[in-house]
Amino acid sequence: MMSMPETLETEEDLLTFLHIKFYHPQQACKGLYNLLPLGTRTRHCADDLLRLGRDTQACTYSLADPRVSRKQLAINAYRTPHSTNLLFSIQNLSQRGRLSVNGSSLNYLERMDLPDKALIRFGEYEMLIIRESGEAKASFEVDLEVLPVPPSRETCTVMPGRAPVMDTGLMYQSTAGLGEEGSQETDETLICYS
Repeated sequence: MMSMPETLETEEDLLTFLHIKFYHPQQACKGLYNLLPLGTRTRHCADDLLRLGRDTQACTYSLADPRVSRKQLAINAYRTPHSTNLLFSIQNLSQRGRLSVNGSSLNYLERMDLPDKALIRFGEYEMLIIRESGEAKASFEVDLEVLPVPPSRETCTVMPGRAPVMDTGLMYQSTAGLGEEGSQETDETLICYS
């Protein structure tokens, strides 16, 4: 009787799972996500790039928004020699817009490793990507959903050597008459993930 090599992926292997959650301030009235398979787990080969953009032919997932680049970003699965986990990197494919990952900006064709939880921004979009590790090496699953509120309200960014700061996406502006620091309000009910 022939035995199957243990390195082959079986149906019982737990797949790495990417939760990708979208938010746009005008999502309720624009139909931006009509082309996405929301609420459905889709399986992908680990050696294929996941592309997101406006072009339905060139992209794995497409947004129905003329302000999104034809190819906006790519997510690439990879492994390192010292880890059994399937890891991911993200690359900015847009020549006209920046992409930020947890507050770090990426220009055209720049790439960055994705942490287990990442807040991605491009244009007015916010994407929260959460990775759940699995055992399978040849494929992974993706689930897409739309959030009713910006994920930046629920997450915060920790910069090396600094205390956690809520990541609101708004730039600080000093207001005359409020002193040097300006007025600052916080919501103590927010949970900070590092």
